[in-house]
Amino acid sequence: MKAVSLNGVKGRRELKHEMTKMDCFLLRNKLKHYMQSDPHAKNDGKYLIRSVYFDNFDNKVLIQKKEGLYERDKFRVRLYDYNTNYINLEKKSKRNNLTYKQKCALTADEYERIRQGDIKWMENDSRLLLQELFIQMTIFQLKPLTVVDYEREVFIFEYGNVRVTFDSSIKTSFRNNDVLNPNLPMVETNPDIVILEVKFDEFLPDVIKHLLQIHDRRKGTYSKYQISRMYG
Repeated sequence: MKAVSLNGVKGRRELKHEMTKMDCFLLRNKLKHYMQSDPHAKNDGKYLIRSVYFDNFDNKVLIQKKEGLYERDKFRVRLYDYNTNYINLEKKSKRNNLTYKQKCALTADEYERIRQGDIKWMENDSRLLLQELFIQMTIFQLKPLTVVDYEREVFIFEYGNVRVTFDSSIKTSFRNNDVLNPNLPMVETNPDIVILEVKFDEFLPDVIKHLLQIHDRRKGTYSKYQISRMYG
């Protein structure tokens, strides 16, 4: 089945599995013989991802995730390795079994204005994603709510545009949204959990499917935002 598009963005398939650190170690040693490590990663093959997720007083986004709605959207602001010179606003959408991600650049000053509730300027901004966020913040009272940190290790396979990621050391700020603060107090959620994510286009090559043993693992809908909200 060919992936369809949403607002010009091609949909991708995404599988998620929870695993132990030992499972992660064993699987990593198999994948590295067939897949390429992310060239943007540090020497240890990992990089830190920090995101602040938007939600409202009714926990609209969290509830939609828990209920597994086939159509849902999630906004977040993301940076890597605490680099505040490269910040993105992202919208991640689910439509049936496909995932779509849209993003645009955001400055540190712009995020701080959003965090302080100064959003009127977004209404007529040239970035359509900022305009859409303005509407969501106005109608549904979305606001940046929770910061989530984790370490990511990525393996890439050209055929099928496959990305296999291991996300570990998931931490939460509870309800502190000061995402640009490198000294923001963070609390680790479950140190023994690693989230395996498999993302691909129209097909998952058999060699990767065999290595991952997808048929033997229980597929889940694990969300790092959802995990972080279990702690506050």
